Amino acid sequence: MTILIVGGSGFLGSELVRQARAAGHTTVATYTTKAGTASPSGWRHLDLRDAGSLDAIMAEVNPRVVINASSGRADWAVTAEGPLQLAIVAAKRGTHMVHMSTDAVFSGAGRVHYDESCLPDPITPYGAAKAAAETGVLAVHPKAAVVRTSLIIGHGRSVHERLVHQIAAGTFDGALFTDDIRCPVHVSDLAAALLELARSGAAGIHHAAGADALSRHELGVLIARRDGLDASRLPAGLRAESTVPGALDVRLDSQTTQQSLRTPLRGAREFLRLREDGRGRSHRCPPMSMAQTSTTPRPN
Repeated sequence: MTILIVGGSGFLGSELVRQARAAGHTTVATYTTKAGTASPSGWRHLDLRDAGSLDAIMAEVNPRVVINASSGRADWAVTAEGPLQLAIVAAKRGTHMVHMSTDAVFSGAGRVHYDESCLPDPITPYGAAKAAAETGVLAVHPKAAVVRTSLIIGHGRSVHERLVHQIAAGTFDGALFTDDIRCPVHVSDLAAALLELARSGAAGIHHAAGADALSRHELGVLIARRDGLDASRLPAGLRAESTVPGALDVRLDSQTTQQSLRTPLRGAREFLRLREDGRGRSHRCPPMSMAQTSTTPRPN
């Protein structure tokens, strides 16, 4: 099938392009400032705020599925209004849509476990924009799928992995929070899950996060150990005592979505502890204690 990946130059978008092409799909990807390193069938420049460009690209590509993996952070026009425009065009053309969302739509107030039935209650501008996008997309395109995820890790290229290296090297002055809990997911697992949902025509809200709940500090320790860094160089701190806005403990429950997927949504303890011997076989280290907790000083 033909797939249009909006935001194909980003971290997740690049992995979506790679997997879609490997599966034999005709894959067109969009970018905002410059094309990425992935190799889709073609690149198209797209500003999600430009409804005319959306119409033109959708008409030219004529995709069976459009996956929105773009990120405008707290920019309301891009993050909230852009996906709505995309959903309007996709619905008009009868194109299935998969829209990426985030655990930042939740506050962590009064509960920590969130399944697909939980209603958004964001406490940051970014979370509010993503929550508005979810509502808008499903209002105009009820057959679309909205997929919430958590911290995306993988291949040493995520912002979280780079931050750990910078802190360990002393080039970034910061602490990793022990009271900020999320469910990190591997970018390859997430991309495979999104493509499965795209092929199946899934609709409604889905959660696709990793199986382990970790603090940003614990996540940093796992990354450091995998990469041979000195984990003792990673200072710990409390988000509650910092000026960084956002929820503390937010754990996405992905069990319902996982039951419909062949792709396992591995926990970070698994995908950050695999080691290969000379014959390419993987070995898993013993699990760490849950007493150690996880993450990074970045708005979520």
